[in-house]
Amino acid sequence: MGFRALTVIVVSGLLWIFSWIATPAALALTQIQLFDISYTDCPPEFAEGNVTSGGSSDPANCFMITGKAKNPSGKTVYDADVFGRIYDANGEPALQNRGRIGSIPEVPPGISNFEVRISVPANQPTPLKLEQFKASGFSGSVRPNIQRLD
Repeated sequence: MGFRALTVIVVSGLLWIFSWIATPAALALTQIQLFDISYTDCPPEFAEGNVTSGGSSDPANCFMITGKAKNPSGKTVYDADVFGRIYDANGEPALQNRGRIGSIPEVPPGISNFEVRISVPANQPTPLKLEQFKASGFSGSVRPNIQRLD
């Protein structure tokens, strides 16, 4: 019985040590501060469109949200999700049931500019109020690597 217990302890210890050696680096979520947030009408090539919900199609206004992003991590962040609240001139939510506004494909270390396109139903009065904007993403690719067989 003693030999079996000793074997279990040794094997467990070796597995524990191996797990420390073979564990890949963790990809931590990086918080990105967004500031100097504003919006403009979309350029004509982006401006046409509709908002579709429940099978119906309503006219929409296109806006480009712009600002600055501060990445304190020292590493490039990819596919950073942008969150915020957008209200119309009456204080009503412009994007119903949505906190995620869009994404920034790449945020280099330090301060950089960003822009995100949104579509707002045409019946929502402007000016829009932009509040509580922030972003977060990973310093490495979180999507699986898929090799193409050409």
